[in-house]
Amino acid sequence: MTIIEEIKKGLLPEPVRVAARAEGVDGETLAGDILKGQTVITRNRNHSVNPLAIGKGLRTKINANIGTSRDHISLDEEMEKLDILVRYGADAVMDLSTGGPVRDIRTLMLRKSPVPVGTVPIYEAALEAAEKRGSIIRMTVDDLFDVIERHGKEGVDFITVHSGLTMRAVEHLREETRVLDVVSRGGAFLVEWMIFNEQENPLYEHYDRLLEIAARYDMTLSLGDGMRPGCLADATDRAQIEELVTLGELHERALEAGVQSMIEGPGHVPLNQVELNIRIQKELCKGAPFYVLGPLVTDIGMGYDHITAAIGGALAAMAGADFLCYVTPAEHIRLPSIEDVKEGVIASKIAAHAADIAKGIPGALERDTEMARHRKDLNWEGQISCSLDPEKVKRYRAEVPPTEDEVCSMCGEFCAIRTVERALRKKD
Repeated sequence: MTIIEEIKKGLLPEPVRVAARAEGVDGETLAGDILKGQTVITRNRNHSVNPLAIGKGLRTKINANIGTSRDHISLDEEMEKLDILVRYGADAVMDLSTGGPVRDIRTLMLRKSPVPVGTVPIYEAALEAAEKRGSIIRMTVDDLFDVIERHGKEGVDFITVHSGLTMRAVEHLREETRVLDVVSRGGAFLVEWMIFNEQENPLYEHYDRLLEIAARYDMTLSLGDGMRPGCLADATDRAQIEELVTLGELHERALEAGVQSMIEGPGHVPLNQVELNIRIQKELCKGAPFYVLGPLVTDIGMGYDHITAAIGGALAAMAGADFLCYVTPAEHIRLPSIEDVKEGVIASKIAAHAADIAKGIPGALERDTEMARHRKDLNWEGQISCSLDPEKVKRYRAEVPPTEDEVCSMCGEFCAIRTVERALRKKD
């Protein structure tokens, strides 16, 4: 039985109990939200990993993408990236490998990752079709579903499937005046396949088959947005919203089949449309967990897109997004380095944490208050322990000339904290 099926029978599955304890929430309440399709727990029954709860009233989670391409293949480097993203607080990881021994990379990641692992099966299906048949357009329906089955059997906890990308959506795309047509890699594979084969998207036409596989492994579906806007000019257009309507319908079908699902969202969105996008999704998809890439609030932040994404991510999470996909400084340029992964995770973590404080998530403010107390006491060890990047703080602190009062070098002898403390003591 899947988690949903167990809850329907009046049971409280062990993954729900574990996740509820981790979140500090009531297990029955969490189970009720899963049953409504407003929360998911990402854990494949074949993967020994702590269950991760994503959704209503819970701490905002973040995901980090890693993986190889044909231009850069190093299993050791990817495993080092995995270590880094876990160390700095990512709640999940997605393997987006499109080059080299992709199956070996995934197997290694599943074995070593202490956090849930997600994949995009269409990537591997496209690679295999190109190798065996010469092109992605010669991929068969069975080719695609064999890969999805493989990922489920191996223990992948959640998969991105662009099931809402239909022939009707492709026809609308032809009529649209988008600046950037499709920027989703998985979406682009499917658009090409659909156009050349003049067939409906297999992930939509054979959705029941997809649900059967997901149910077999209790694997969460992340319903991908193949029509997500790739620039501000295309944000919140008809193509994006129409796909979202379809995703909402597919989310309900998954729930009926006992399969957990969440909805993926944009993308590139102007600052003034971020909250609107979240409200639309929550309305159309009946409160389903929302997993957003950024969103990036400007198109010109190349080299600094972890910042543009963190700005949008904080707004999105405050408005109700549940899961943020990190963006690294290397987005749109190249595969991220180890340092890029670290910066991307920290930026996304800041966005998620800031939103949790704004949403009043229990305990979210405690670490900030502890940091403030350490600042008042000029307790540098305490400040370092509360920071998201202790190594960086230590390095910066080591560059400060030692002083009797242990102040920083920004204000030095004119430290506001020390000045007021002395003044208050004198008055007493």
